[in-house]
Amino acid sequence: MKVLVIEDNESVCSMLDMFFAKENFEGKFIHNGLDGYQEFLFHPYDLIVLDWMLPGMDGITVCRKIREKNKQIPIIMLTAKDSESDQVLGLEMGADDYVTKPFSPLALTARMKAITRRFQTKNGEKAVSGADIVEVNKETREVFIHGKLISNLTPKEFDILSFFVQYPKQVFTREQILDQVWGFQYYGDDRTVDVHIKRLRRKIGRDNQPFFHTIWGIGYKFDETVVANEN
Repeated sequence: MKVLVIEDNESVCSMLDMFFAKENFEGKFIHNGLDGYQEFLFHPYDLIVLDWMLPGMDGITVCRKIREKNKQIPIIMLTAKDSESDQVLGLEMGADDYVTKPFSPLALTARMKAITRRFQTKNGEKAVSGADIVEVNKETREVFIHGKLISNLTPKEFDILSFFVQYPKQVFTREQILDQVWGFQYYGDDRTVDVHIKRLRRKIGRDNQPFFHTIWGIGYKFDETVVANEN
């Protein structure tokens, strides 16, 4: 796997380079945001690890500009910012996951492997919800709501929706969602599930038809039933 790491801390890069070698990852390390974006433009990579605070161009801007060019490549953000608002901002710009510093390189490489597995979709596979209101095409990674293309989903949001439409009305805990969408070796905070579900509700739902429903004390379910008073 070819990994582009845009991180200005050289000691972090050296540590990652050592662990990448053990995993047979081919890492390219860039210490400037603008240079990292230029590297992305002219060379193919399977995954990007992107620091939030960078010289030249900040990580949020780099993430947004990468997403303007490529909707599919997985992006994991490294950040010292751990508030929910910061996490939401990173995800809004197109990141698929985030790792809060300081972090374990073993945990990061495990999440990298998990996220790339989720991007390996099966050719021709299609998931359609029971009432055909929501249609998910895994081959083209397209989502249609009432026949209208939804083009602003991040790759991770697509994976979550693709999973849920296969099991309408079935309740999943946050841990089950992490296992199925992020992978069994995910070591992060389960709050990332709440952030992604919240954003999916805004993007695909309406006030009286949120699609994703909170089951308090347990987790979430996907249901196209109209609910007038969904929180």
